Amino acid sequence: MKALHFTALVDAPRRVVWDTMLGPETYKEWTSEFAPGSYFDGSWNQGERIRFPVPDGSGMISVIAENRPHEFLSIRHLGTIKGGVEDAESDEVKAWGQRFERYTLSDAGSSTELGIAVDVPPAFEQFMDDTWPRALARLKALCEARAGAAR
Repeated sequence: MKALHFTALVDAPRRVVWDTMLGPETYKEWTSEFAPGSYFDGSWNQGERIRFPVPDGSGMISVIAENRPHEFLSIRHLGTIKGGVEDAESDEVKAWGQRFERYTLSDAGSSTELGIAVDVPPAFEQFMDDTWPRALARLKALCEARAGAAR
């Protein structure tokens, strides 16, 4: 498992970045870079279970490991969804070990620095290296449009 790191400087306050990143409709927009039609089902509250399905019946099942609003979010991935069926017990899933996705928001003047660290199995490294920058650019544009509209 390899940890990949991505950052973006967003011309918007942390609150706007946080709300845009996790809002149901805006989440669908920026995560469509990974899989068109992706969404979340569940809660962002610490300790809560959350699912990240896509229309083809695949996706991820996870738990919110830590949530410090407007500052830090950690998602622990528990398993996969294949054909609409959750799998947290197969040897394939267990081989992943602990797998996290972490989001850190910090002030950078009047902007927000958004840092992302994601644990990735070798088979998905290239996909994530290619896709995260596009997803972050889309999230950045959404955040900056919302911040501009509020000014």
